[in-house]
This record gives sequence, C-alpha cells and structure tokens, in this order.
Amino acid sequence: MKRITIRLPEQQITLLEKMVEAGEFPTVSEAIRDAVRMLIEKRATRVLADSDQLSF
Repeated sequence: MKRITIRLPEQQITLLEKMVEAGEFPTVSEAIRDAVRMLIEKRATRVLADSDQLSF
C-alpha cells in the first residue's frame, strides 16, 4: 500500500475521528479509504469511457 498526504479542514477531521470513536471505522485512514472507494465506484466508469474516446 502506498502512502499519500492530504490536508482536510479541522471540522472534517473531527467528524472522521467521531466516526472512529463510534465504531463506524477502525481508523481514520480506513474511513478515508472507504470514501475513496465510493468515489472511484461512482466516477471511474465515466472517466475511463471519456479517456477511451480521447484515444481515437
């Protein structure tokens, strides 16, 4: 697994930490990975289709 660094507003970090405390996620990192997975599932198909159109 590769490491990246992101900057988030304090309010978002606080909410992520509260989700961990509530048992929604084991760690803040896992919460962020879940959000990234959902974003990729939602948009990857469209992005890949657009890139295929550009290759012609």
